Amino acid sequence: MADKKLRVILLKSTSGRLKSHQACVLGLGLRRIGHSVEVIDTPENRGMINKVSYMLQVEEA
Repeated sequence: MADKKLRVILLKSTSGRLKSHQACVLGLGLRRIGHSVEVIDTPENRGMINKVSYMLQVEEA
């Protein structure tokens, strides 16, 4: 069974944000505005996505 994946796209800048929010964005592998990555749908990744949801767009991949 293949793991469910999520496509995450960074829509807003991380400059001026809380350090913990910047760390979440980096932890997801996002580098710049408009950059998208596919991450496995785990509780850890979901937590990071929920924390910075105001900066992201999330779709099922």
